[in-house]
Amino acid sequence: MKTVAVVGGGLGGLAAAIRLAHRGYRVTVFEKNDRLGGKMDVRRLGGYTFDTGPTLLTMPSILEDLFSSVGARMGDYVETLPLHPLCRYFFSDGSSLDAFSDLTRFREEVKAISADDASRIGDFFEHARSIYDAAAGPFLFSGFSSLRGGALLRSIRHLPVLRKIDAFRTLSDAVSSYFGDPRIQQLFNRFATYNGSSPYMAPATLAIIPHVEFTMGGWYVRGGMCRLAEATERLAEAVGVNIRTGKSVKRILQRKGEAAGVELEDGHRVETDAVVCNADALYAYRTLFEPGTLRGARRYERLGVSLAGFVLLLGTRRAYPRLAHHNIFFSANYREEFRSLFEHNLPASDPTVYVSISSKADPHHAPEGGSNLFVLVNVPPLSPAFDWKQERGRYRKRILETLAKRGMELPEQEIDTEEVFTPADFQIRYNAHRGAIYGTSSNSRLAAFLRPANRSRELRNLFFVGGSAHPGGGIPLVLLSGKIAAGLVEEALH
Repeated sequence: MKTVAVVGGGLGGLAAAIRLAHRGYRVTVFEKNDRLGGKMDVRRLGGYTFDTGPTLLTMPSILEDLFSSVGARMGDYVETLPLHPLCRYFFSDGSSLDAFSDLTRFREEVKAISADDASRIGDFFEHARSIYDAAAGPFLFSGFSSLRGGALLRSIRHLPVLRKIDAFRTLSDAVSSYFGDPRIQQLFNRFATYNGSSPYMAPATLAIIPHVEFTMGGWYVRGGMCRLAEATERLAEAVGVNIRTGKSVKRILQRKGEAAGVELEDGHRVETDAVVCNADALYAYRTLFEPGTLRGARRYERLGVSLAGFVLLLGTRRAYPRLAHHNIFFSANYREEFRSLFEHNLPASDPTVYVSISSKADPHHAPEGGSNLFVLVNVPPLSPAFDWKQERGRYRKRILETLAKRGMELPEQEIDTEEVFTPADFQIRYNAHRGAIYGTSSNSRLAAFLRPANRSRELRNLFFVGGSAHPGGGIPLVLLSGKIAAGLVEEALH
């Protein structure tokens, strides 16, 4: 029986492990933390429950495909709830609107702000759909960047697609060609942050993200998004995956130009026929191999890394009827915000703030009359330009002041419990290079196609999955990375 080691128990690693175990491989997952799920984590603090990673599920059909591929029903493991609205947006001038996956209803919301822009909603989403249709097959659902030899030559037919995916102008340029109101531009530009990029630098190809969310819908997982990690762990156990938590991998073993297993921090060595790496790709290249043996770190660092996050988990003795489950409080100057993040490597002085309140759907996530606030602000990855040890308290205060200015009061005396995460915490707990949440950024026209491939170009039988690898970050793409990698493992070990 062929054996596979999976380094890291995030959703991408679990997806690959589940598919491979079902197909007869002996698979072991090594996870350094005490629970699986990677950044899809959970905190329970004094009667409050917080998801600390993804807060929205899109494209649930991809999750359903994982379960059905091993003869299981997703509905037997998790319950998903459609979100109405998808998100509530608050602008600096005091106006607001709700986003809906019902485009007719969303158009009416936009019309209340800008009748001209409302008339262009259909045109924008038609363009976004055409990008999705052109890109999904050859890029999102396949390991295009991992193809070799004749397979790559046969796929050259896909290259004309590059002309159809609007890769040669920025997302901001594309959005402003449809919408004139700065608030509507801000709303659609925001989707570049879904993979930690800037709308003023990333390609308009990213218009597929609002297409997915607005036309296919968004869901919450009953009990918290952490239930999704727990469900995939149960599925992995059901198909025979050997799961070893609290086991940190020190090194990926190499033998005659191929990956040959793992060495754990305790010195134990496990030899396998293939290795699937679910660790951050840059971290892996820099840390998990003998120095100088692989060149991937230099190549991928040149692409630049994505944004990191500053997170507040706040348990408050206050309900917020004005807020929805998902809320965005926009900055007054979006371009200046991203200039601060990417040009000056400094947190924005007037940041856009995301607030998720899962107790809206799961009341038991907070005591009666209270709320569990997951507050996220995009910040630069770790650099000498900013010392989070010194500044975390001041930046926490800045965020609370920003929310108060936007009409969301958070009196200190009403905060029951809290926890703060800086990029340094993401780096330590999840081995995220420089604390970046999404691996490499997409701040160039073709960066999305230059992400770490699912099959290593330098070491045989080494495969990469997760948000830092092809096809990208977010629950559906991470699950697809696992599916692609599982197919490549089978091809390599056949």
